[in-house]
Amino acid sequence: MEKTVNIRNKKASHEYFLVQELTAGIQLTGTEIKSIRDGTASIADAYCTFTGTELFVRNMHIAEYSLGTIYNHEPKRDRKLLLTKRELKKLAVKVKEKGFTIIPVLLFINEKGLAKLTIALARGKHSYDKRETLKQKDHMREMERQ
Repeated sequence: MEKTVNIRNKKASHEYFLVQELTAGIQLTGTEIKSIRDGTASIADAYCTFTGTELFVRNMHIAEYSLGTIYNHEPKRDRKLLLTKRELKKLAVKVKEKGFTIIPVLLFINEKGLAKLTIALARGKHSYDKRETLKQKDHMREMERQ
C-alpha cells in the first residue's frame, strides 16, 4: 500500500494569478526525502529566487526526520531546483518584469519515487481581485447545488 504525498500551497491561488506552471526536481539530502515521504513538509510560505543562474526555493519547511542522527538536515535551508537551462532562462526573463514572481504550488512524489515541485510563474492579486475570485467561487458552488 503506497501512500501518496501531495502537499499543496493553498494560499497560492488566493494570493496570485498563476500564469504558467512547471515541474522541477529538487536537490535533497537523505533525511529530507524521508521526511517528505512522511508528509511533514510545508510550502505555504515558500518562494523561489535566482542565485546567479540557478533557481533556489527558500523558506520551504521540511521537518527534521524523527529517526535521523547527527546527519539530520536544517528544516528551512535553501534547496536547489533542477530545471533545464532553457527553462531557467525563460523564467529569469519573466521574473525581471515588474510584478512577476515564482512560487511553489505542489510538492509530490512521482511514480519513480523522486520528489518533484510544481512551481508557478505568478502575478500578485490586489484586494479587489481576491474579492472577485471569492464571489466567483461562491457563485459556482451555488450552481453546483442546484
